[in-house]
Formats: sequence, C-alpha cells, structure tokens
Amino acid sequence: MKLYASFVPLLAAAVSLATGLSTAFVKTDGQCFTLNGAPYTVFGSNSYWVGLKGLTTNEMNVTFQNIAATGATTVRTWGFNEVTTASGDYYQLWNGSTPTINYGPTGLKNFDNVVAAAKANNIRLIVTLTNNWSDYGGIDVYVDQILGQGQPHDYFYTDPKVIAAYKKYVEVWIERYIDEPTIFGWELANEPRCTGSTNATSGTCTTTTITNWVKIMSAYIKSLDCNHLVGLGDEGWFNWTNNIDASYDGSQGIDFDANLAIDTIDFGTFHLYPYTWDEETPSAMSWGHTWIKNHRNAQAMYDKPVLMEEFGVLASQDQIATYKNWYTAVIDSGLTGVLIWQAGSNLTSGPTPDDGYTIFPGTTIYEMESMYAAQLKDRNPQGLQSYDM
Repeated sequence: MKLYASFVPLLAAAVSLATGLSTAFVKTDGQCFTLNGAPYTVFGSNSYWVGLKGLTTNEMNVTFQNIAATGATTVRTWGFNEVTTASGDYYQLWNGSTPTINYGPTGLKNFDNVVAAAKANNIRLIVTLTNNWSDYGGIDVYVDQILGQGQPHDYFYTDPKVIAAYKKYVEVWIERYIDEPTIFGWELANEPRCTGSTNATSGTCTTTTITNWVKIMSAYIKSLDCNHLVGLGDEGWFNWTNNIDASYDGSQGIDFDANLAIDTIDFGTFHLYPYTWDEETPSAMSWGHTWIKNHRNAQAMYDKPVLMEEFGVLASQDQIATYKNWYTAVIDSGLTGVLIWQAGSNLTSGPTPDDGYTIFPGTTIYEMESMYAAQLKDRNPQGLQSYDM
C-alpha cells in the first residue's frame, strides 16, 4: 500500500504539468488565502457525492467542468464513507472494532480519480474526513463499532480508543495526498455537534468537549502535514454569554470564537440554513445577513480567513432574492470566501443527487454564480482588513 501511496505524488506532479495547475499549496496571510504569494479567492460549491456515486472518470470531469465554468476555484467534498458491509464506493469497512481501509477502485483509487478530475479543471478540494450525521457512516459508526451499539454520540470526542482509530484513518489520507496541491485543506468533521442523528448524547458534552477535541485533532494533522490547511467544518454556532438563541448560546457544543482562536486551525467555517434552524426572525434573509456579519466580525477579530462553506434555501423560499442578498453581503462585508450547497450536473448516468437545494447548469442561480465569482475575485484583498459592517 505504501508503495502505491508513494507513487501518487509523482503522478500528481505529472498531471499538474499537463494541466497548468500550480504545484504550490494554498496558504493564509491574515484574513486572506494566498497562492504563490498572490490572493487566492475561494468561490465554488459543495459536491459531496462526486467520489461516492460510482461516477465514471468522464462524469467526474464533466462535474468539475460545469462547476469551473461558473468561475469557481474550490469544491468541498467528502473524504469518508464508513460501512459495515462492502457496497458501492466506500473508504473504510468495519468488522467489529477493526476497520480496514479500501485502497481499491471503489475506495482511495477512486478518490485519486476525483483529484485528477478536479486538477484537470483547475479546482482545489476541501476534503472533510468524517460526518456528524449518519449519512455515509460518520461519527456514530466509530462509536458503535468500538464502544458498542448505541453508546453516546459525543464519546467520539473523548474516548481514547475512538480518537486513536480516527487518527489512524486521517493519517491514511494525509500519507496518500501530503504532496498533492489539488487538496486545498482538510476538515475535521462535517457539522460536528454534541448530538447526532442516530446515537443520543451523554448529557455531559459541552463546547469545551468539542474545542478540546479540535485542539487534539488539528494539532495531530499539523504534526503530519505542513503543506495543507486545516479547518473544522462546523456550522459556526456561537457561545455568547446570556444569549437564549440556540444559534448563539453554545447549546450545540460549538464555540466558534474558541475554535477559531486555536493556533492549529487555519481558517473558520460556518453554514447558513435559517429555515432548517427555525431562524426566520425578522426574516430568513435578514437573519442570514446578520449571521454573515457576525462571522465576518470574528474573522477580523482573530485575523484568519472565514468561509461560508454551505448555505441553502429551497426554491419555494424566495431563493433567488435570498441568494442575491447573501452573496452581496459576503462580497461587500469582506468575508473571505463562499461555497454554495450544492452544485449539480446532468450526467450520462442521470442527474446528480438533488436534495432540494441543488443548482443545475442552465438555471438562473447557476448562471448568476459567474457574476458573483467575478465580483469576489475583483474585490480588493486589502478590504478584508479594513471593512466595517
């Protein structure tokens, strides 16, 4: 396995020369991302499914072609699928408490194809390494397989055996792609919280629980990989004193400020789904605008880049006007970057997954992405340091 892993950087370098994609790694400079010393604009989308739906290499290429056509630079995708029975594309198979990495054509070799297709279209990838939710395995699979069925969700953050197993999984990805510049960075988890969608919480999980885990895991990744950036992948919940709003009171187990302050976290992340979160006062649009503003303020306070890396409302929820408002807020405020949830493509095998938020080529929102991509790229990076909302 290690022989193959050592071959990947050589292959990656060859593909880089063929495509013209810079072989440098994305870095940070204050609130900006940089590439070869110049500003690097993060604009793009999520495509969690590109390595998980049995796509051909041609379909992967079409997917990234469609996204790149909007002016996108960056795509966020899943680097996980935990299974207990081998089926389809997956990265780790559990037999009792023993996990086995899938290095084959339905596993990491398949993700090699994802990387190659992204590279060919000048797209960089943010790779998220586990999931708070039970889609594609995630946190509860680690807990169930190692500690026993139905053990508390939040033991993922504290149990030494679980942490050790997750570290081993993360290490596999880092060893394989440490010299791959198409990887923008690693994220510790998608939307980590004290609670999940399957197992209950222990009742003892707090913001301190998850912040301590973030310190452990981000430091571990940094000890192995000096090339890539590290983010959390959280929804951006705040932990403000005397606040009764669930998005601001720390009840989800996330303290955005405390996590962004960690030295081994390079950039902050937040998501925006006001209807899903029952945050519609005075309106979903205006609540979201304020949410963007508050994360922009944290960006300035900690002098680190912050990404709105997921957002969505349904077509029936004044989608076009809302997205125009939020994109404008991102650009005018000086927030570092933005990724929509989510891109879609019409492929030979059929349309890609549509959860109601998916934006397909030819639609109004897909077309207006190009305008906002250009505006974000044209924005003076120095404005990130001086803008006051």
